[in-house]
Amino acid sequence: MAHIDYYFTTISPFTYLAGDRLEKIAAARGAEITYKPLDIMQLFERTGGLPPAKRHPSRIEYRMQELPRWAEHLKMPLNPKPAHFPVNMAPSSYAVIAAQNAGGGNIGALVQGFLQAVWAEERDISDDAVIRDILQAHGFDPDLCDKGLLTGAETYGRNLEEAVAAGVFGAPFYIVRETDLRFWGQDRLDFLDRHLEAL
Repeated sequence: MAHIDYYFTTISPFTYLAGDRLEKIAAARGAEITYKPLDIMQLFERTGGLPPAKRHPSRIEYRMQELPRWAEHLKMPLNPKPAHFPVNMAPSSYAVIAAQNAGGGNIGALVQGFLQAVWAEERDISDDAVIRDILQAHGFDPDLCDKGLLTGAETYGRNLEEAVAAGVFGAPFYIVRETDLRFWGQDRLDFLDRHLEAL
């Protein structure tokens, strides 16, 4: 069975645009996914990137064209200038880590729930009430919001270190553990699927 290490951040629009395609691919190919939320701003700093607001104007302008273009192509609602962006991604990331450890719900849908809250619902995913609501909506105990904070912080930091060591530099980023093949971006999911089919 193939294993996918999925590095992402709960505030990335391109991670949002991936939707549930990763989960569908993994189900079809019999692969397992380990969800590894991380601090994308620190990842940029560690790997030579820049946060969106500090990029050259031409890159910023292109991003503002590319996001609506992909959203239309994928038929997904998206506000390219959401009310709560950027926002502290740590609390929602800790919730994902706690939920993955606890089990019992739909972890892929939970991740997408946080992303959708930012990019389509104008919700603040650093707010405890919002985090609790999204946890509960996807089959998890809302009290996970307050549990395992130390473990969440440790795992969150470790995910960043593992990402840097593994060659990750953006999000979403997918690595097939058995082959060390890396796929950056939601627009590379077809290539990931093809690779898994060939294993």
